Amino acid sequence: MYKTLLALSALLLFSFSICGQSKSNETISHQIRRAHAEKSFTLSFDASANMSKLMGVSENFSDNDANAAGVRAMNFAVGFFYQGQSLAKAPDRIMLTFWVLTKKPRFAENHHWTVFTGQETLELGEARYAAKARNDMEYLNFEISRADLAKIARESSIRFRLGEFEFSFTRQQLKNLADLLILSDPSAQ
Repeated sequence: MYKTLLALSALLLFSFSICGQSKSNETISHQIRRAHAEKSFTLSFDASANMSKLMGVSENFSDNDANAAGVRAMNFAVGFFYQGQSLAKAPDRIMLTFWVLTKKPRFAENHHWTVFTGQETLELGEARYAAKARNDMEYLNFEISRADLAKIARESSIRFRLGEFEFSFTRQQLKNLADLLILSDPSAQ
């Protein structure tokens, strides 16, 4: 009986320590440096709002993919906000925005996103679309689940369709997505 009570107490204590785990902004900054991702990721804190923002910006997609889509360049940013200076819970949904530099809008009519992982096809839906014509920019905003992001990040080669056009993630872009998953996980110290 005593051993059972001791084992249950230890299990409860372990469960509470996992549930209560958080990751400080200082730890996240250290992880960014350790991953050599300073050029890709920024972590900022707005004291007036008591909010932190972790954001990564990718390199451009290949010139071949951009030319085939009729755009000058395309990359993406990925990130999320959290309360305070400590990440208490991994975000369920992460913002991913494709930034498209183009003289002529290419995605205004069709901005559906489909990813082909090799094992499955992920239908990630319609973008929240915005354009700034005087800046020659289109923005395709998506909220992606952590689970779908993990499916993409674990692949070594992956293609996707955005509107009518196909693109391939670069190795560096996939590394950035994998890094984001680690940075946004409070248990990954």
